[in-house]
Amino acid sequence: MRFSHSALALAGMGLLLSSGVAQGASPAPTAPAPLPDISRMTTITPAHEPYPPADLAARQVHEAFLTAARTNRRVLLDFGGNWCPDCRILAGIFAVPSVSQWLDEHFVIVPVNVGHLDTNMELAQQYGVTIKAVPTVLILTPQGRLLNPDGTLALGSARQMAPQSVITLLNEWNQRP
Repeated sequence: MRFSHSALALAGMGLLLSSGVAQGASPAPTAPAPLPDISRMTTITPAHEPYPPADLAARQVHEAFLTAARTNRRVLLDFGGNWCPDCRILAGIFAVPSVSQWLDEHFVIVPVNVGHLDTNMELAQQYGVTIKAVPTVLILTPQGRLLNPDGTLALGSARQMAPQSVITLLNEWNQRP
């Protein structure tokens, strides 16, 4: 689940949907999505504007933790800016249909707009992370425990990374207890 303007508006009205299931309802059992194989992809289309307005971030992060706890998923906070080429490539990888399906099964994703490293910095600091470059990616348990303190900047060179290595790294972090 990715939060957007419309999802945030719905959340504010108590109508937020998670994986197509109304809040409070039990999701239908589904087979786990296998790790996507995008190893043959040579070109990723950068997302145009993957980060919503910065003033939405605090509420979206709060809602993400509620959703993660309810759905037994991890929270993926993607701190970046629409001006950042690596951030846009990372969002482009996330948008590949098989990747998107896998991500939605395992994570509640919140793209956090940090402007030009001058806003929403306190959201990362809550988890002991100081943003020095973007993208900065935090993988957190629903209780707020940081699972990748050793790799928050690992996806900072998304343009130079093989798309499959991005997914493999996210999977490794997700497997941490």
